Amino acid sequence: MNAAKRLEIFRRLHEDNPDPKTELSYSSPFELLIAVILSAQATDVSVNKATARLYPVANTPQAIYDLGVDGLSSYIKTIGLYNSKAKNVIETCRMLLELHGGEVPQTREALEALPGVGRKTANVVLNTAFRQLAMAVDTHIFRVSNRTGIAPGKNVIEVENKLMKFVPKDYLLDAHHWLILHGRYVCVARKPRCGSCRIEDLCEYKAKTSDD
Repeated sequence: MNAAKRLEIFRRLHEDNPDPKTELSYSSPFELLIAVILSAQATDVSVNKATARLYPVANTPQAIYDLGVDGLSSYIKTIGLYNSKAKNVIETCRMLLELHGGEVPQTREALEALPGVGRKTANVVLNTAFRQLAMAVDTHIFRVSNRTGIAPGKNVIEVENKLMKFVPKDYLLDAHHWLILHGRYVCVARKPRCGSCRIEDLCEYKAKTSDD
């Protein structure tokens, strides 16, 4: 895919949604961090239901740490893998209190040192909470990047690096949200909704399938 096509793709995505947001509910970097940890192998909807119960009771590292694993588990038991997630969140809260003065760190290295925080989670927090240029590649973004031809790659790191290189700079800060929403609602896994897609004429998946 050439640069002109990529530019037009993101111009249209921006035109349709000038101020894209994550679908996770949060009101602070800490709330976002915990929500993203909980969202692994779970839907944003299920996480939002759990945090709607949790955050009015405890939404700081100290408050959640004080709940303990069992106390936290009672709020998040509707989410998959809640036992291991509760342990990770409690340990993360302890580390935030002891190492970071209760604040969420703003570097990938410090974030990835927290339990339950991998590269993708760190990138979400850096980009969404702190508005840093970072690209969190989840299953939706991986699929859209490969299927459309925007940034094809064999693994998430390759796709991340290509997106950081190829997405036009004016659109890079919000590209994560546009791509994830596109993958979630339009370019879905089994039957992509090509007929209602704003970038159908620019997409290399359509070009390939029409040639077959």
